[in-house]
Amino acid sequence: MGLFSNQLSSVVEWKEFREDMIFWKWPNAELKKGSRLIIRPGQDAIFLNTGRIEGIFTDDGDYDIESQIIPFLSSLKGFKFGFNTNLRAEVLFVNTKEFTIKWGTNNAINIPVAGMPGGMPIRAFGTLNFKVNDYIKMIDKIVGVKDSYLVEDVKIRVTAVLDQLLMKWITKEGKDMFNLQANAYDIAKGLQTDLDMEIFDLGLTVTGFNIMSFNYPEEVQRMITKNASQSMVGDMNRYQQMGMIDAMTSGKGGAGGTASEMAGMMMGMNMANQMVNSMNQMNSGAGVQSAAQTAAKPNFCPNCGAKTTGANFCPNCGQKLA
Repeated sequence: MGLFSNQLSSVVEWKEFREDMIFWKWPNAELKKGSRLIIRPGQDAIFLNTGRIEGIFTDDGDYDIESQIIPFLSSLKGFKFGFNTNLRAEVLFVNTKEFTIKWGTNNAINIPVAGMPGGMPIRAFGTLNFKVNDYIKMIDKIVGVKDSYLVEDVKIRVTAVLDQLLMKWITKEGKDMFNLQANAYDIAKGLQTDLDMEIFDLGLTVTGFNIMSFNYPEEVQRMITKNASQSMVGDMNRYQQMGMIDAMTSGKGGAGGTASEMAGMMMGMNMANQMVNSMNQMNSGAGVQSAAQTAAKPNFCPNCGAKTTGANFCPNCGQKLA
């Protein structure tokens, strides 16, 4: 969106500042009288002289080169010139917004897992956010050899090392290899730090990194799903109770009301059966205890030798028997 117009020749020279451009160098280094600088929102314009930054304009607007830009640049130390001759200076437009890259593993990553020779192949997908944060580094590393730099260029650099870094952090933070999503946050934070260092020398910084999903081989995914189903079935009684409660609360007359009534009857019968079973267990336990107590009492009084009749005390001498 940044452009220059030359009013003397009545020719408007412009280049669209594409949304996927991180920076773009204005191709004509000669600025004539009457030229105007137009900065769009979300852009900075950097004036370069012999490869050095001489001025940065961060406010969007329409500026006259002779009356607004030159006086500002001339006020800077070591930058003295006027329009006695045409001004030659490089102008770099920088996109200041945050960029988003969708990433995915180039190949399946074989993560070491006990009992699986060769490891378990895993793929992952997510998003990465970055922006420009250091103009000096960017000019030193990129602007000298390129007239423009695209989001795709950053993506190529990031994905070249992403698989190795992902293996590193999955091995370190993936406490449950069959449920990596539970540790996705810690894995992503580690990756963000490493990837930030990877593009640091380009004058860029990673502002966010997310892992949307981990993909397992089909046979492993079936095993995970089966284990989850078996865990749910493990508490079938509770599952049935919750199902009956849901049926009762969802019925609102008509067929639904009949269904809820039947569900209520079934639940009542189950509860009654459970109560009966509990009482039977209690009675059975009490009967066993009573029989054990009776069996423990002696048939003859140990004190006087009189025959006893299952009483707690001897009928002859009063000796306590139990």
